[in-house]
Amino acid sequence: MNTMTIEAIPGEFSVLKLADWARVDLDRPFHFAARTDGERSLVCPVEFAPEDALAREDGWRALRVAGQLEFSLIGILARISTTLAEAGVGLFAISTYDTDYILTKAENFERALDALRAAGFSVR
Repeated sequence: MNTMTIEAIPGEFSVLKLADWARVDLDRPFHFAARTDGERSLVCPVEFAPEDALAREDGWRALRVAGQLEFSLIGILARISTTLAEAGVGLFAISTYDTDYILTKAENFERALDALRAAGFSVR
């Protein structure tokens, strides 16, 4: 596998469970929304997190797999998650049409970056 580049995204993120979308501006960058039959979830920069969330966890940092990923690529998240698990770093994964995002708690972020570098990823 060619060297894959991982980009650190500045700032901290919140992971929230919401009752509704009334106070959410989904046109802002780095707003990841999900709706299932049982919940509405949002990941966004801390400064844009609605105060009326049903549940909220702050203190996440984000990484992005650089570039657009083909749907036929296999094992990217598995390789990243295995690397982080072996380093004792938990993650929260988000996939978009183009790429994958990995969130770790802020206190584990540098350890995550070091582990990814040691595993052969290019980190910037």
